[in-house]
Amino acid sequence: MKTLLNTTLLFLLVIGFSGGVSGQDVSDFEETKRLAEQGEAYAQYNLGLMYDEGEGVPENNAEAVRWYRLAAEQGYARAQSNLGLMYSNGEGVPENNAEAVRWYRLAAEQGRAVAQYNLGVMYSNGEGVPENNAEAVRWYRLAAEQGDAYAQSDLGFMYAIGEGVPENDAEAVKWYRLAAEQGNATAQYNLGVKYDNGEGVPQNNVRAYIWYSVAAAQGNETARTNRDRMVDRLTPEQLARGQDIATRCFESDFQDCE
Repeated sequence: MKTLLNTTLLFLLVIGFSGGVSGQDVSDFEETKRLAEQGEAYAQYNLGLMYDEGEGVPENNAEAVRWYRLAAEQGYARAQSNLGLMYSNGEGVPENNAEAVRWYRLAAEQGRAVAQYNLGVMYSNGEGVPENNAEAVRWYRLAAEQGDAYAQSDLGFMYAIGEGVPENDAEAVKWYRLAAEQGNATAQYNLGVKYDNGEGVPQNNVRAYIWYSVAAAQGNETARTNRDRMVDRLTPEQLARGQDIATRCFESDFQDCE
């Protein structure tokens, strides 16, 4: 029986800036700083992001934290979420999981999906809060219902192993599929496992091969190993069909995989 994978991780959503420092970056930085110094929360957040990413200014985690905090204290959810991540990772501030949880929670309660997911991770790992899989599931679900692929993948895993919810392979497959169709390689691999083992779906070697293949194409080495092992279980016709569908799946951004 093939084994499932779980990859809970803390995730930072970065928007609005590209790599490299150009004259336009500097101009954007100066205008953003002017607005931030006037107390505009969105500008304080963006200025923190610029220091965080080194856009228009040398990277400086302490300055990123300072500006995130000013925006976060005004209730700006994106800043609260990113400030939580800085505390989780010990970037610009000493690592402090309890503070990370505090800021994630404030953002999560405003509906920020990435913060909901990260708060779920903290409950799942028992970092900054007592380990509580039911709470982890609750926050994963809120983020998953907003379309967060990491949360969908981890919620699927919780259903697959019965952590925080009753074990339910059909629910696991449902959430894995949603994440897989967004390109989440772990969910693609785990969906392959479900088809491989016939858990939550009818056992199907071709479908297992397809999902292992697309996960492998994204660098998942366990999926690559399982894909290669599947070859001996497929007829030449099945293998050709699986390869064709896997190629179509990958080229369609995982929308045409059946």
